[in-house]
This record gives sequence, C-alpha cells and structure tokens, in this order.
Amino acid sequence: MTKSRLIYLSVLSGLLLVPAWYEFGTGLILLFAFIPLLFVEDFLYEKKAEHRPHKIILYAGIGFLTWNAGATWWLWNASPAGMFLAFIINTMLMTIIFWLFHITRRNTSSSTGYFALITGWLVFEHFYMYAEINWPWLTIGNGFANDIHLIQWYEYTGSFGGTLWVLLCNILGFNLLKHLIYNRSLKGKVWEAGILLGIIFLPIILSLTIFSTYQEDADPYEIVVLQPNIDPYEDKFGGMDMQQQLDILLNLADSMTTETTDFIVAPETFLNDNIWAADIYDNTSVRRIYDHLMDRYKQASFIVGLTYYELYKSAAEKSVTAREIRGSGTYYDSYNAALQIDTSMVPQTYIKSKLVVGVEKMPYTEYLGFLRKLTLRLGGTFRSHGTQEFRENLYTRSDSIGVSPVICYESIFGKYVTDYIKEGSHFIFVITNDGWWGNTPGYRQHHSYSRLRAIETRRSVARSANTGTSSLINQKGEILQRTNYWEPAALRGELNANEKLTFYTRHGDYIARTAYFFSLIIALYTITRVIINRRK
Repeated sequence: MTKSRLIYLSVLSGLLLVPAWYEFGTGLILLFAFIPLLFVEDFLYEKKAEHRPHKIILYAGIGFLTWNAGATWWLWNASPAGMFLAFIINTMLMTIIFWLFHITRRNTSSSTGYFALITGWLVFEHFYMYAEINWPWLTIGNGFANDIHLIQWYEYTGSFGGTLWVLLCNILGFNLLKHLIYNRSLKGKVWEAGILLGIIFLPIILSLTIFSTYQEDADPYEIVVLQPNIDPYEDKFGGMDMQQQLDILLNLADSMTTETTDFIVAPETFLNDNIWAADIYDNTSVRRIYDHLMDRYKQASFIVGLTYYELYKSAAEKSVTAREIRGSGTYYDSYNAALQIDTSMVPQTYIKSKLVVGVEKMPYTEYLGFLRKLTLRLGGTFRSHGTQEFRENLYTRSDSIGVSPVICYESIFGKYVTDYIKEGSHFIFVITNDGWWGNTPGYRQHHSYSRLRAIETRRSVARSANTGTSSLINQKGEILQRTNYWEPAALRGELNANEKLTFYTRHGDYIARTAYFFSLIIALYTITRVIINRRK
C-alpha cells in the first residue's frame, strides 16, 4: 500500500467522523468511521518488519487533526490561538492512544491490541474530562446528541456507553470487511457477523422501545426562558448600559410571564455591574428584578447568571484564585455564578466550577507561575474565577423544588451534572452565552449536549442563551420549543419535574472506571512482552 493511499485512508476516517457533530449528520456514521484508519494500522502491523511503531503517529495524527478541524473549526471566532491549541492537544492525545494500541498489538496479539484500543480510549476520554486542561467536546458518545431516538439507553450508561458502542462496532466491522476483501466471502465468519449485527441493532431496538414507552410523571411547572440577544462583543460587557440591558430582559419577561409562571430563566453573566457577595440585594440591578417580581410575579423564581465578587478581610483568608486590589493589601475573588431572586430576599447562588481553560482559569498555576510577569506585560491576567467544591441546587421557597443551575461549559460533563441530581434536583436549567462563536455549528453543538443530559438524568431542561439556541427540552431529550439564532425571544411552556434517579445518575461513569483497571492490566502485560521479545 503506497504512502499516498495510507494518507487518503487516514483523511477518510477523519472526514467520516465529522458529520455526527452537525445537525445534517447522524451518529450512526461513527459505527464505521474508524475502519479506514484501522486498515492503515493493520498494514503497518502486517509489515512491522519494514515499519517502525512510530510510523502510525503520522497517519493517526492526520486523521484526528482532520476530525478536530472539521468538527470544531468554529473556535476561531472566539479565539484563533485557542482553536489551534485545542486542535494540537486533542490530536496529540488521540494519536498517543492509537499509537499505544499499535504497540500493544505488535507485542502481544491482535485481540489484546483491540481490547487495549477500547479501554485506552475510554480512559483517555474520562481522564481528559477531569484533567486541569480539558476539552471533551469530541467525546465519541457525544456524536449521537442529535439521534436521541437511538440512545435512550444513555440513562444506564451515559455518553461513555456510546463510545464503547462505536469502538466495538468499528473493530468488529473492520475484521469482517478485511476478511471479505481477502476471501471474497464471509465463509467462516457468520458467527462474527451475527455478533456485529446484534451489537448494532440491539441497542437501537432497546432505545426505540424505551422512547415509545417512557412516560413522564405529570408534575408540570410553567417556565419562561429568555434570550435577550445582546451582542457579547459590542454591547454586553461595556457597550450598553446595564439598565438598558435590563430593559430588554424584563420586557421579554413581561411578554411571556403569567400569574402561573413558576420560573423565569435568564442567561449566563447577564448581571455584571459591581455586585458583591455581602450585599447582593443592595445592587441596583438585582433590586430592580426583585421589585419587578414583587410588583407583578410574586410567585415566580427568577434564575439569572451574574458576575459577582467576594472581599477577604485579610490576606490569610484569601483563596488561591484571589486577586489584590492594587496597592491596598486587600484581596477579592470573582465568580461566574447563578442567582435565584424571589420575594423572600434570601439570595441563593451557585458558583460555576467547570471553567473554560485560558478564558476563565489558568491551569497549573503552581507550575506556571513564571509566566505571571509576562501575562501582566501583555495586558492579560494570571488568575482564575473562584469555584466551589460541591454542586449546589437552587430551591423554591414554596415547595422546595430543586433546580440544577448548570452554567455554559458545565453542560458538557455528564457525571458532573449528575452530582446536582443526587443532591435533590428536579430540573436542569442551562444558562449560557453562545454568541462568542457567531452563526456557526458551535452553538448548535453546545445546545445538542443538553439533550444528552436530559436523557442521562431524565430531567427536563430549560436552556437560556444570551444568543444561540434557547429551548425547552423534555426528559426524553425532545426539543419542545426553541428560539432562532440572533434574535431577541422568549419561550413559555410546561415541563414536568422528576425526582427519580436513573442508573447512570446513581453509578456515574462506571464504564470508564472499569476501563482503567483493564488498561493497567494490559499495560503491564505489554511491558512484560516487550521485555521478553527484546531478550530473544
């Protein structure tokens, strides 16, 4: 096989992986998208006497870079540097996993090697989700976010179940296709073909059955979702006065809110006019929303995103993310948070704790402290928003209905969201600001991940974006209502509360945790085989 053909197959795999992240595509293509790249690896394996193990790095890197660029190029709109870093880090990590699989196969056996690919990829996805630097946007199981009819079983497995499904189908499909090409028949492979068909169709049949039979318990709450559509680059953070922004928001609320509305949901960081933790209700904007509720909608809880600050009385009390008020010796923290405003005047807040690397947090500050002076000279900052260690729900004052205030980036992390649910949440409210990416697939992909969280937890989702897509989603992941891009809008609808815990909510990422154990066993076995082979 020529080098150009190897490159062609690598690019083909990358291109086949892309459509699942677009609304016009389907995750089903993922079930065979890795096969061309597996043919590349198999060629290098069969010709291992002629090709060193590192050769696979080139071809896997080409394939995975194609995937990353094709699915997440829209990062350019927010940060060209961030886009290139995401491409480089993601491609590098994916390629390392594929290279380790190739080494394992060369030194052990094909069956052990393919098992190493499955367990290693699951470990990579899980580790990358919780590492200091994380960008799990392309977790394979996320590729089914627009195929909710096919993945209702995520309530048992989470998105890692989707990753496992894809890898199994690709490996079995590759081996059958290879046999068919070389033997021009499937003779002797009927059993394997039956297994592959079962692995493909049984989850689909199960999902369609669940989808058609799942019934939500009737416990409706009226929810109003607001999309003020204030330009995040031109107006949101300085171009438009905060009170003008509130005029837009409250007018939208008035257009949909009724005497029976239970919740009004507004976007991430909507309030950002010098709000301090010690006196939140003394802030002009917060007070204005409170007065609006008292005047018109006393029964409603108003959930809104805000940036607020906390002052430390002494340097000894400050957190690791605190900053000094220049020259004063006084320190403060900033928070990206959600606030519930209601007529009780008791502020309930949740602080966003999954922060965007490079934008909301600086990773590994204990090791990268030498960059502090450089970033200050360049006009940047070397700090992070503050976070909190536990997930915290917001509760209504009347019937203690719990709401998970999931803020923007946090909605990508399945297990993370289940931590709210186990604390007594009945709904998921996603508040975000997706306008940074422009009219690209970015905001649509981000919206689709909320559908995964609905299925995994069986919680209705109300999603408020400053702009992008705001929506109401039921417990099966169906979009009941949605807004258009780049227009002020408000939605009103009923969503059912739920207090039952799914298997995935109770047990989390058990599939990935199991993969760690098997990956360790395979790694030790491979190292042993490498040592033995070198001594021969």
